[in-house]
Amino acid sequence: MIRGGRSHLTSPPSFSNDAKKLLVCTGNTVSVFSAATGLQITSLEGHTAPVTTLIVVPASTAAQKILSYCWTASLDGMIRYWDFSGPELLKTVDAKVPIYSMVIPSLLSEPQQVDSSKLVAYVSVEDASLVKEGSKELRGHIRRFDLAKERLSRGDTLKETEEPKSIVISPSGEFFGIRHKCKIHVWGVPSGGGSRNAVAKKMTLHHTKVINAFAFHPTERIIAAGDVTGRVLIWRGFGNRKLALGSQKKSVRSVVDLDNPGVRDGDDAESCTTWHWHSAEVNVLNFSSDGAYLYSGGREGVLVVWQLDTGKKKFLPRIGSPLLYFIWSPEPTLSSVVCADNQIHLLKMPSMEISRTISGIKPPPSLPKMYEGLSSTVAFDRSSGIAALCTENYCVQLYNLLNDRGISEVQVCERNHQPGDEITVVVTAVALSLDGSVMSTTEVKLPEDGIGGLVSLKFWESEPDNKTFTLSTIVYEPHKDAGVSAIAFHPTRSMAVSTSFGGDFKIWVCNSDKSQTDKDSSWICHAVGSYKKKPMTAAAFSGDGTVLAVAAENVITLWNPDKNILLSVLGATLTPITKLSFVGKSEFLVAASNFPKPELSVWNTSKLSLSWSYELRIEAVTSAVDSSSFAVLALVPKSFRKSKSKKNIFRGRDGAILLFNGSDPKPVSIWTVMKAQGGSISFLEGDKSQLRLAYVNGSHEYVVFDPNSDDTHERSAIDYEGLVGDEETGDFGYTSLYGQLPDYDKKRKDDAESLATPFVSSERPWETIFSGSTLNFPPLQKLCGEFFESLMEKSNSVVE
Repeated sequence: MIRGGRSHLTSPPSFSNDAKKLLVCTGNTVSVFSAATGLQITSLEGHTAPVTTLIVVPASTAAQKILSYCWTASLDGMIRYWDFSGPELLKTVDAKVPIYSMVIPSLLSEPQQVDSSKLVAYVSVEDASLVKEGSKELRGHIRRFDLAKERLSRGDTLKETEEPKSIVISPSGEFFGIRHKCKIHVWGVPSGGGSRNAVAKKMTLHHTKVINAFAFHPTERIIAAGDVTGRVLIWRGFGNRKLALGSQKKSVRSVVDLDNPGVRDGDDAESCTTWHWHSAEVNVLNFSSDGAYLYSGGREGVLVVWQLDTGKKKFLPRIGSPLLYFIWSPEPTLSSVVCADNQIHLLKMPSMEISRTISGIKPPPSLPKMYEGLSSTVAFDRSSGIAALCTENYCVQLYNLLNDRGISEVQVCERNHQPGDEITVVVTAVALSLDGSVMSTTEVKLPEDGIGGLVSLKFWESEPDNKTFTLSTIVYEPHKDAGVSAIAFHPTRSMAVSTSFGGDFKIWVCNSDKSQTDKDSSWICHAVGSYKKKPMTAAAFSGDGTVLAVAAENVITLWNPDKNILLSVLGATLTPITKLSFVGKSEFLVAASNFPKPELSVWNTSKLSLSWSYELRIEAVTSAVDSSSFAVLALVPKSFRKSKSKKNIFRGRDGAILLFNGSDPKPVSIWTVMKAQGGSISFLEGDKSQLRLAYVNGSHEYVVFDPNSDDTHERSAIDYEGLVGDEETGDFGYTSLYGQLPDYDKKRKDDAESLATPFVSSERPWETIFSGSTLNFPPLQKLCGEFFESLMEKSNSVVE
């Protein structure tokens, strides 16, 4: 089983002492990457909830740079001590409450002390046990813990807040603090890192706006803070009165009566300077190792370098998304910046050139409500295990699910990131051909004040040896003013179909199929079809590509894609169909409807009848290419998963993957999953000896597993009949249109066959049209022509 797509954003990353490795918190684990190649080396696994803190034990001498020890803390309430070169878990401490942040001052102030039995940690925890349900008591606590014990008591509480806060520590280990609304609370660490009986002194700095981030100067008493309006504040000489220790008290002159420019509310600081460049909130602040420069960043995606003495600045050009963290490595020429799109960029300093990028799966885009549930924003290349995912900033990211790394990106439409931008363009669909060589996207430019608006259909082609796509064809308004509801590719040819809410579908072909002499391939419209002017809501090609199924709202129509001839019509469903999928090369066709009444139905195309159906809301459908297996991703109703008998099974999961054999309504297997809404599934069949199933959830986290193995994935022991409800047996399909068929009588059938007259073509075919099989209907053109010709026959009667 392969898991991936986990966020890199839960906590700041950290470099190893030799700067050759980068440790990144990824969900419940810590992933260790090579700084030279960007590839993952190993991982630290053991936490059962997201890791919120990662602290690499610093080296006190050059010889100790080879040491690879770190501390981690997690929302599971555990503090762990690791040797990440192995990796090996060395120690576990149970704090009994979720930990949101942790600092260990003595690791910085006394780096030679690596004995974990003498360490004191300051942690930010959430203690909900002290809060009564519905009360407004403070859940966040800043506490001091002695790491010598394996099971910690409650510890000393330094501060209580409405919710847990992130703790920031100075590079020297002398101070740590938290931001709380418009204030910064700073504590001075007692000598020795804070013994059990020592009291940490506290002071507060005030501001008029909410503070988003702050940082300590490496050598001087300077604090830099960024607020929600984009301003950067510099407090100099903080804590000279309240945090002065020992001999420092004698050398610090009284500043109570002096004029402290920019300082508010009598704060303990000599001065406060304000700089303003950012147009939105500041998320990132960090000083250079020598303290001469300050780095700031925010939603603009720009890293600003300020000269601390003069306030002069320079910039790193837009990285493309909001910045979250900026981290220095022990090697002064290397640093890293973490972006909100789950990318970590390694920078060469001082030029700030991006040398390498560690790409995680980017988060899904924010869609307007009118497009939620209607967009198909994930597609799969089954042969290579690559997924195409729509992301923020109007991009499609190609991501290798088997290796858990990004391959490339496609900028569907140009856009410069600006904070607070309204959504003006929506990428509504992405689709990949079966071999992954062609990609199609649709985008909608939203009208402004009801004026304008544009729908575009684009075809992209990749190079044979990589997944770098280039634009081949763009079609503006492919279905006039109507939006595109679905895209599907032919399994073996350069052919695709797009359907429209406006009541038609179009078949597209690549001109390279028709003329091999064309150097530049492009896609052109091959045929247009419609059915009773109904909205066309879904489409799928059969396994061999000879039949095209198109959903005309709640009716399934079957077409010959080459000749654009309507072959047959299947009976109607109760609600509009949103998804269609042929089950491999079998005769079964799966249809899914959502609103107002959800339904999963399986049709037999050879008998033109409904095989079985369930009342299930389906998010995604996938079928195996060479078998009759198919799987669906279903949203489980709240009333079902919250029932007493099912609570322990679902454990907060909101969806289920059901594996079926086409002819059998009973699921072969069921797996419960989290974040099913907006998720997608697909079979991966690159290795013909092993069939794998990939599930990407609504947050773009994923798992790839063998659906036929009991060892790779936990199957849920739930009653499928309770999940899917009763099998539909009422008026459906043919019955809903024409009523119940009479009971089958074999003797009567044999007698009828003996008396039946075979269909024979005649000169007056309309007279014998119903004497044979409906499959032998004469062509309409011939029928009408001969009928009108008969009306013009010469009369043989004589008029007297």
